Amino acid sequence: MSTSSKNLAIGIDIGGTTTKFGIVSAEGVILEQDRIPTNEHELASEFIEDLHARLWPMLLRHGTPGDYAGIGVGAPNGNYYTGTIEYAPNLKWKGIIPMAQLIEEKFNLPTRLTNDANAAAVGEMIYGCAKGMKHFITITLGTGVGSGIVIDGNIVLGHDGFAGELGHTIIRPGGRLHKGTGIRGPLEAYASATGVRETAIEFLTNEPGTESLLRNYSIDDLTSQTVYECAIRGDRIANRIFEYTGQILGEALANFVMFSSPEAIVLFGGLTKAGDLIMDPTVQAMEASLIKVFKNKVKVMFSKLPESDAAILGASALVMH
Repeated sequence: MSTSSKNLAIGIDIGGTTTKFGIVSAEGVILEQDRIPTNEHELASEFIEDLHARLWPMLLRHGTPGDYAGIGVGAPNGNYYTGTIEYAPNLKWKGIIPMAQLIEEKFNLPTRLTNDANAAAVGEMIYGCAKGMKHFITITLGTGVGSGIVIDGNIVLGHDGFAGELGHTIIRPGGRLHKGTGIRGPLEAYASATGVRETAIEFLTNEPGTESLLRNYSIDDLTSQTVYECAIRGDRIANRIFEYTGQILGEALANFVMFSSPEAIVLFGGLTKAGDLIMDPTVQAMEASLIKVFKNKVKVMFSKLPESDAAILGASALVMH
């Protein structure tokens, strides 16, 4: 990562549904941010036109192009080594997209790209609750399950740039089908917002006689948010859905702890809005699944950074730090 005397950078977080971007100061303050839909364009080049139309005026409001260290991008299946997005299951653009190169050519600013979850981990390490930590894991519980693994103060990238796909690790062999990958039983099929919805549908179908507030919703209206709303109103099935989700997530976290012995695991993303409903069963299952040498050593905490901020800050740090 380059050290820069320039005092501004741009951070871009390309998500499955929305792309968020912001102007970031050297102190890690987001001076202005905005968003555009990600998947409205069939071609990546059209997406970049749209991004440029919205971001360029913002860039000029805060300085001249010469004031910027560059552009950092976090993207699903983003490869730090090559600057490409490769076979991202949640994006319309198929195959290998040279995203860093396309953005660099359009904006004429140095551009670095990494996996979106890694960008969030860097944001957490420099500006968030993992500040000063050398060993930690971030887990994003959103539409999918993303992760960033930090060992000895460095993001683990692997030989090809794709290390740290903990959401695709198999936690229930032969279990629920993950529609995006065709793999059975990965963590993402259970502990994502999509997974919570699937669990709700399963529980309601398997227990037709049990009363539940969730039955007031059509299948289309069932979301992790509606499950949460019913759970805080004391609905039994909704509460059991969070217990089940936390159980599976906690078992997976125990595996990750025994692999890299982190100081902390930082959770963020939409599902963390459920607070103790998800945290309590997760920690309980994690501790129950750990061998003695690891018990009661690893903090599990919610990120204090707003989700989009962590990714924007982390992406900007690719060119600023």
